[in-house]
Amino acid sequence: MIRPALHRHLAPVGSDLALAIGNFDGVHRGHAAILSRTAAAASEMGLAPAVMTFEPLPREYFARKKNLAGASPARLMSATEKLSAFAGAGVEHVYMPRFDQCFAAQSPDEFAASLSRMRVRWVMVGEDFRYGSGRAGDINTLREEGTRLGFSVEGMPDIADLRGRISSTAIREALAGADMDAATQMLGRRYSLFGRVLHGKKLGRTLGFPTANIALTHRKPALQGVFAVKCRLVTRGLEGVASKGGVMLNGVANLGTNPVVSSENRHHLEVFLFDFSGDLYGKRLEVTFIEKIRDEMKFPGLDALVLQMHDDTSKAKTILRMIDDGPEN
Repeated sequence: MIRPALHRHLAPVGSDLALAIGNFDGVHRGHAAILSRTAAAASEMGLAPAVMTFEPLPREYFARKKNLAGASPARLMSATEKLSAFAGAGVEHVYMPRFDQCFAAQSPDEFAASLSRMRVRWVMVGEDFRYGSGRAGDINTLREEGTRLGFSVEGMPDIADLRGRISSTAIREALAGADMDAATQMLGRRYSLFGRVLHGKKLGRTLGFPTANIALTHRKPALQGVFAVKCRLVTRGLEGVASKGGVMLNGVANLGTNPVVSSENRHHLEVFLFDFSGDLYGKRLEVTFIEKIRDEMKFPGLDALVLQMHDDTSKAKTILRMIDDGPEN
């Protein structure tokens, strides 16, 4: 895989483009269908496959603007994780403009004109796509502008399974409810996130449970609690693409505010890896969530916490043994 070229501004790149537009949070099965169709259209028409997504997500921006932090959706993926997923889908160019007041204030025709200046010749969006100030533009508006400006527009119908429409919102709800099977079905893979291992307070080491503390890049997590997990190192290849090869390690993870040892009210991800000894500081670790064991709890003291950690570890090992011995492996 070759890492896509990342562009922060809507400017031409020297090639005519087939462009998919959307938030792509989670890059789930519906998004995969959009990316697959975009790559096929690019090949058919001799165009470069490209994606436009946004940072922050529009809903995050509007929630901050209104000072409604709780209204901001949980983030399924960081920008870095999106780039890795786009690389796997064969995307060559990723436009990731900053979604701010100036961008949000564009009229539908101003946005369409920017696509023309980018040398976009074909556009793929979801059927419910809205754009422009006040969400004034929709897929029909974009088709009309495209006819005038020289690009065609294709809409991707919703992708559904037995539970209903596949969407980032539905996946967030599944993860928040610890329905890992539903999330897996909609994503097309088990849910995971990755981040760099940081130095922590090293309390776990003194309690007999040395943990890897993983940076969450300030995003609001889609799930919380204690989980049985599988982990592996994430490296970058010569092409600059995140590579997730290597041995899978079993462990138990706590994703939450860790009220026993912290009063910051910030989310932390800590992973205790079974049968592992080594230096992980500064390395990037992918954490795949297998099954939830329990909600995060507040304990009266460290002794009670240690007893619970022994119980969590025993339960996680039982869960992961079933996975390792099952038909998936």
